Amino acid sequence: MKRNAFIQYAMITVSCAVYAFGFDWCYDANHISVGGFTGIAQIINYFLPWAPVGTVAWILNIPLFIIGWKMIGRRLFFASLYGMTVTSVFIDLFASLHEFQPMDPILAALYGGVIAGVAAGIMMRQDANTGGTEMAARIMKLKFEGASIGTLMLSVDLVVTVVYALIFRDFTRALYGLVGLYVSSIAMDRVVYGANASKVAYIISNHQEAITAELLKLERGVTLMEGKGAYSGENKQVILCAFPRIHFVPIKRLVREIDPDAFIIVCDAHEILGEGFLANVSGGL
Repeated sequence: MKRNAFIQYAMITVSCAVYAFGFDWCYDANHISVGGFTGIAQIINYFLPWAPVGTVAWILNIPLFIIGWKMIGRRLFFASLYGMTVTSVFIDLFASLHEFQPMDPILAALYGGVIAGVAAGIMMRQDANTGGTEMAARIMKLKFEGASIGTLMLSVDLVVTVVYALIFRDFTRALYGLVGLYVSSIAMDRVVYGANASKVAYIISNHQEAITAELLKLERGVTLMEGKGAYSGENKQVILCAFPRIHFVPIKRLVREIDPDAFIIVCDAHEILGEGFLANVSGGL
């Protein structure tokens, strides 16, 4: 096995152990659903206590992996199959070695969300996932082409979380589960995209030369693109500028000072590579 592959699978193994520990400690011990197929496994385990959550989740995932074999590519398939299997093993292993005690539900949702999100983010950086919701969302997208993967994943998790709460006849558990899902998504994004999320601005102005000069003084890279007004038919230059989030206010202020009528579009940029920004360390994402 090549060194880079060894490091990849070592990182996946560690993240699987962290994810499983957070699940057993924060979610399962407090009867909070993590959503996805693991959440379905929690429901089955409630009715069939002899059926371990990790093993049931693994069995539920197998049909999805068979269906998704040609959809996600060979590398992602094997890494994800490995991650799903190891996570299931660790979930059952930790549960058998230690009986985790319940804690304050809000603490369980918050800490469980952080742990699960960080672990899932590490797996995604290593071109892997635990199957379940993401795999189901990729397959569902074949039918619901207009929906995003994120929307479909959230829909599946939401349904499982609500059903899990109804099984226990306690709707507050669904609310705690939603808190955990939200925190988990934020933590995962932080790991995958980094804490230094940047912005991209498109600026349309009749004073583009003055604005460009001021942006260059801030040591920001500027690209001028040719544009044409659909209504006026006038040729215009569109200023494209990428910058760290902390420069948003100064850049907005200088544009307004030069041209109060300037048209500005500011978008989030989760990852920018190249001179002046971080190098690519995402492990292939």
